[in-house]
Amino acid sequence: MFDTHAHLDFEVFDHDRDELFNHMRNKNITKILIPGVSPELWFKQLAVAQQYQCYFSLGIHPWYLPENIDTALEELEHQIYLNQTNPLFVAIGECGLDKLRPEFEQQQALCEQQLQLAKKYQLPVILHAVKCHALLIELLTKAALTKGGVIHGFYGSVEVAKQYQKLGFKLGIGGLILNPRAKKLHKVVAELSLELFVIETDSPSMSPENQLDKRNTPLILPLIIKKIAFLRQISTVPILEQLNRNSLQLFEL
Repeated sequence: MFDTHAHLDFEVFDHDRDELFNHMRNKNITKILIPGVSPELWFKQLAVAQQYQCYFSLGIHPWYLPENIDTALEELEHQIYLNQTNPLFVAIGECGLDKLRPEFEQQQALCEQQLQLAKKYQLPVILHAVKCHALLIELLTKAALTKGGVIHGFYGSVEVAKQYQKLGFKLGIGGLILNPRAKKLHKVVAELSLELFVIETDSPSMSPENQLDKRNTPLILPLIIKKIAFLRQISTVPILEQLNRNSLQLFEL
């Protein structure tokens, strides 16, 4: 299994990261992508990715809006340049838009510039999107990216999903699918092509609703696979095979 979005570099994993990776291997969770979120955190992120041989992306998350956007973008492009030949470096992000956070105009400027970097360096982009699908679709249409990317933590409608599909994007399906009330997401997963999806956890965030441990981990991936299989009324084997193909294709692995 491939967790295409897990922040395993975060401090909450410092005390038991080795143990967690051992548990993951035992559950056949063999590939992880650690997204970048902030210039201040890239050094540790890259160190963890190297130590555990995880794929990684580089980007600036809208929750980590820098004081000086231009300087931060210069740092980002420098890191992209330095890592161009690193086989573990596979995408730009996590970047995007979040209407629940302040300074939305600055978020948009930061997001648009990162889309341009994705286009310049011919890399897919990992996008955070909260209450802003119409605007993000507009920006992606304008950017005309050639490598597509993934809409992380997707929870929109079938109609919105189809718009992203036309733009060459995959949809990241995570712990929200285990929520019995997530009817809109269940409909998307049941009705649209399996080629549209990748699986993720957003660890340590987005824990399933009834999970006792509030720290999420990639160990929930088998539950996500089982739920997708249930919604589509087929066995887990072809589900997992297709989802793995989707991830490998998207990140050109």
